[in-house]
Amino acid sequence: MPKNNNLKSILIIGSGPIIIGQACEFDYAGTQALRSLREDGIETILINSNPATIMTDPTMADHVYLLPLTTKSLVKILKEHPQIDAVLPTMGGQTALNLCIEADEKGIWEDFNVKIIGVDIDAINITEDREKFRELMLKIGIGMAPQATASSFLKGKEIAQEFGFPLVIRASYTLGGDGASIVHKEKDFDALLTRGLEVSPIHEVMIDKALIGWKEYELELLRDKNDNVVIICTIENMDPMGIHTGDSITVAPAMTLSDKTYQRMRDMAIHMMRSIGDFAGGCNVQFAVSPDEKEDIIAIEINPRVSRSSALASKATGYPIAKIAAKLAIGYHLDELKNQITGTTSALFEPTLDYVVVKIPRWNFDKFEGSDRTLGLQMKSVGEVMAIGRSFQEALHKATQSLEIKRNGLGADGKGYTDYHQVIDKLTNASWDRVFAIYDAIQMGIPLSRIHDITKIDMWFLKQYEELHQLEKEVSRFNINSIERDLLLEAKQKGYGDRQIAHMLKCLESEVYNKRVEFNINRVYKLVDTCAAEFKAQTPYYYSTFENEMETADGERHSVNESVVTDKKKVIVLGSGPNRIGQGIEFDYCCVHGVLAAAECGYETIMINCNPETVSTDFDIADKLYFEPVFWEHIYDIIRHEKPEGVIVQLGGQTALKLAEKLDRYGIKIIGTTFKSLDLAEDRGSFSNLLQENDIPYPEFGVASNADEAMAVADKLNFPILVRPSYVLGGQGMKIVINKKELEEHVVDLLQKIPNNKLLLDHYLDGAIEAEADAICDGENVYIIGIMEHIEPCGIHSGDSNAILPPFNLGEFVMQQIKDHTKKIALALNTVGLINIQFAIKDDMVYIIEANPRASRTVPFIAKAYGEPYVNYATKVMLGEKKVTDFNFNPQLEGFAIKQPVFSFNKFPNVNKQLGPEMKSTGESILFIDSLKDDQFYELYARRRMYLSK
Repeated sequence: MPKNNNLKSILIIGSGPIIIGQACEFDYAGTQALRSLREDGIETILINSNPATIMTDPTMADHVYLLPLTTKSLVKILKEHPQIDAVLPTMGGQTALNLCIEADEKGIWEDFNVKIIGVDIDAINITEDREKFRELMLKIGIGMAPQATASSFLKGKEIAQEFGFPLVIRASYTLGGDGASIVHKEKDFDALLTRGLEVSPIHEVMIDKALIGWKEYELELLRDKNDNVVIICTIENMDPMGIHTGDSITVAPAMTLSDKTYQRMRDMAIHMMRSIGDFAGGCNVQFAVSPDEKEDIIAIEINPRVSRSSALASKATGYPIAKIAAKLAIGYHLDELKNQITGTTSALFEPTLDYVVVKIPRWNFDKFEGSDRTLGLQMKSVGEVMAIGRSFQEALHKATQSLEIKRNGLGADGKGYTDYHQVIDKLTNASWDRVFAIYDAIQMGIPLSRIHDITKIDMWFLKQYEELHQLEKEVSRFNINSIERDLLLEAKQKGYGDRQIAHMLKCLESEVYNKRVEFNINRVYKLVDTCAAEFKAQTPYYYSTFENEMETADGERHSVNESVVTDKKKVIVLGSGPNRIGQGIEFDYCCVHGVLAAAECGYETIMINCNPETVSTDFDIADKLYFEPVFWEHIYDIIRHEKPEGVIVQLGGQTALKLAEKLDRYGIKIIGTTFKSLDLAEDRGSFSNLLQENDIPYPEFGVASNADEAMAVADKLNFPILVRPSYVLGGQGMKIVINKKELEEHVVDLLQKIPNNKLLLDHYLDGAIEAEADAICDGENVYIIGIMEHIEPCGIHSGDSNAILPPFNLGEFVMQQIKDHTKKIALALNTVGLINIQFAIKDDMVYIIEANPRASRTVPFIAKAYGEPYVNYATKVMLGEKKVTDFNFNPQLEGFAIKQPVFSFNKFPNVNKQLGPEMKSTGESILFIDSLKDDQFYELYARRRMYLSK
């Protein structure tokens, strides 16, 4: 039992919809906390408005409230559950903390006699109010950059005059560095100061003297009621001060920190955590260190909650921070708890890493046309990847291979920058692809000292890059027949992919692979065990590497593979990689449910994914977790090692789907819908032929692969025309054009960005209503799990539309057509599993826009609205364990559910906010209404045409 036996019922506040600066790492934290509390027999009540998360699953908490995160919702819950003893607000990011403070100010916790656990309000106020924080740090002897607070424009001007430039402006009480900026020139100051004051909810900013070129570090801490403190992880930012940690490339453990300075930093972090308040839980502390021999340390900030970095630190070390933080909040001491990975050592035991972890953010600037792409103090990334290797170089390569931006790693793929001025510009104005530009600069012969002067990146990192480049030059001297084993092994140990080595040796990727097999250079899998193998780990959580063979006393040569293959029947689920616009947390939800359903059917489940923020990469979801890039070479080696019955691709979004062709070509069974059917649905031309054969209407169309063909098609169709590339996600590159000039410009631009693509030109049905349906099919029977009508007109991407379940003004005749078309298409595509179909309705005629025989963005929303585990059912159908007719479907929904998209335009103030066929939303919330007379529905419906753009 927990130490505090008075706590029997706890309210947890979630983080709401995903936005830039607050992504699914809080779904992961909240999920762990809920599971942790239930282990102790505590009743859990959850409030969160995000339907796409595992956290809001009915099985996760005793009572789940999918309500807006407002004090009004809190009061409703507290009235319904007078038994609530405490609230845990530290698992839902800044959103949860801000709501907790607001409720405290309104006296809500006091009125209902609810205790705040895991943090105290004073600690939140001290850390968020930059002036109070500064005063406290000076009082306890912790260094800070010269800084002052301004709560007016005039005061801000005075401070700037006193400090001189460059300066840093940070807004109080904001998230993801919102409103923060570095000001290099006086002429930019007024506008940036005004923005900071406007963005801060208390209209206050802190102005610091900029520490340009200082190194940045983060420490993750846990403390219990007994004042025991453990440091779980030290993370070094490769990028120096001036770039938000969420936009920085980060490395764990710290690489360039002397032990003496690290010990000082540890002591300071513990001192800071103890000084901000008497609470038990997690904490994230950020420091700047001077880049000279003195290694002066200055505190930047402290977050008294689990943070974006705690998800990364948990995955990097295998130490479940949120799970333990929840236990500490209910009174446990660290020395009473077990380390979850070893199962034998204490949670008071600090993790030790015998590997290197690299995190690289993933951006989506292409969705924000006209946005400032320079990285700075305000976070702009939408997701991240993490990679584990035996060296920094291997981990860096694996991370770049995980990004899914059509790069095969650093260099050696013919896609680098070759223009000197462009490279210097990318280094000077920190760009999203600076990680690649550094390599290109070295390749060009720009000296390391010059790169260091421009970027202020520590010389140790730059020398690692230089070594990689020298290795590439060395390998390039050989061909596939002359390369020696040791050199090929070294290239693999440093993370170069077979594709890159093939580029260097001027041969095919398959030839490099065959050479590896001939030389017996095989991946081996190592455990992530939190304690550098000092104690045996119980949890199968692996990363891959290449090792030199060891020779035993009896002359046998081998390398140690810690991943032991069982003789059970196995299934691999491919994850969805880094979050991005168009492919977010909803696919992680589907993967987790797929894994759990396969386990129920008696399979050993294997998860492959590289996203540290997700529940699917938690160490105890699948029977085995491979934290690896969702990149062909890595997946194929795991398949060869594990020999599964098959691979599930339809739950991991476009990432997993893109690998279906390779799996099919290599004779690996795809579980559920076959590659042939997946490909047919993606190939717009073939799909339209299928519709024609089945007598199903679709907009007039033509296919083009160049501008001339597009012009010829346009002569047959009437404008406006919707241009769509094949095999893309989130409406990438889709546009409505209204004349030939626009058509030519867009086609030329598209084919430059996505070469060799087939483009589909549709006559755009102006003024049509859009609807979509999700269904489960077993090849013979079809069950429609939900039909949604979009409030916005056809032409706005379905991910950006407010979708209503069930439809609110489609007549019976239209509904019957939707049902008939859905069943016909699902069967014609030989679907086994999930399918999503989108429709345009004009003059009571239902036209097909597209069909995706895979899990869609809306499946979790429908599952939450109807209270049914549809992904579980669909997975059992894919595995052939059940037919659709075996399930007793019983959807429960009174009134209507609305899927509301959420946008992060505030991060890009100058961007065009109009919506169109290309998706721009970063997340979604769910809203339940009793009737169409509801004011919120009326307001949404009144604005439905406002945003439509080309």
